Amino acid sequence: MWTVLRPAVAVAAVLVVLVVVDRVVRRALRRLTAAHPEAVAWPVLRRCRVPFLAAAGAALLLAGGWVALPAAGVVRHGLLIALLVSCGWLAARMVALLLVTGLSRYASGRPDRDPARVRRVRTQASLLGRVCGAAIALLTLAGVLMTFPAVRTVGTSLLASAGLVGLVLGVAAQSTLGNLFAGLQLAFSDMVGIDDVVVVDGEWGTIEEITLTYVAVATWDQRRIVMPVSHFVGRPFENWSRRGPGITGTAVLHLDHSTPVGELRAEFERRIAEHPLWDGAGRALQVVDTTPSTIVVRALMTARNADDAFELRCWAREELIRHLRHHHPAALPRVAFAEAPMTGAGTAGNTMTGTTVEGQGEGQVEGRGEGRGRGQAEGSNRAT
Repeated sequence: MWTVLRPAVAVAAVLVVLVVVDRVVRRALRRLTAAHPEAVAWPVLRRCRVPFLAAAGAALLLAGGWVALPAAGVVRHGLLIALLVSCGWLAARMVALLLVTGLSRYASGRPDRDPARVRRVRTQASLLGRVCGAAIALLTLAGVLMTFPAVRTVGTSLLASAGLVGLVLGVAAQSTLGNLFAGLQLAFSDMVGIDDVVVVDGEWGTIEEITLTYVAVATWDQRRIVMPVSHFVGRPFENWSRRGPGITGTAVLHLDHSTPVGELRAEFERRIAEHPLWDGAGRALQVVDTTPSTIVVRALMTARNADDAFELRCWAREELIRHLRHHHPAALPRVAFAEAPMTGAGTAGNTMTGTTVEGQGEGQVEGRGEGRGRGQAEGSNRAT
């Protein structure tokens, strides 16, 4: 009877201890959360509760007596595997806790810290956590497999030919290993980080997630572009917020040569100074090019980030066009139709060309009801 009751008593005692420890841990976490609600480590620490209880339970059960049971060896083996898995689970959560706590202290240590540097540290901490998690998972799996005698024998033989095995694995997992090293290079070389504004393959978006194998880019129209990490290492891309989120926006207008540029510049500077999205760093309105029929006017304005710059560009176009339409409508671009100049009777070809245009125009207008061909014929006769 004692042989049967002994395991049951041990399991019951372990369960009672775990319940008591669980209540104590919960109460302590509630008090700490109430005392310091701003701390970001409490949610992660709360997630460590389950793997800690699992590891403690497996360790306590292993310390109990299982020798008298018929299947004592199998039970001990199962508890050992549970202990290894729980310890690996707990180690992964503890690494995440350390990274989150360190990142929180780094970000809140100095209020004037550079946001770009904070994003870079955040990206590095995220990738470092993923690498540590993958390493812990591999070590846990190796520990579990080594508990089996047959696998231990195979592992010993494999160690003797580790060079050949490493070569085979390297060739088989070339793409995966390439993405892994590319992810580490991407994080620690400060090429791109989480929340950076980038333009990749003509798509504008924000870096949403960086993993060991892929990078997720959230576009302005709520799409998600998923690219391999090696794409960012091996191809050029634009990073608009690598050193800072500030950016210069441009609005280009094609206007008539009679446009009062000075008045338009004064109006632009007055209106942009009142706009809340302008950061006050720089503004300018210049004539950057001319064509035979128009001038090219470019308005420059600085903003705190790319979103504000886009809004400012749209606003500048609307306001400048509205001002010209209300005060100088002749400054808007037009398509001019004029009679060719008469250069004299001696130049019959030029005279014929100029009058032919006029005759064709009249003929086309008068001949709409009778047909296009007849109108052109009348125009030609009048020209003659």
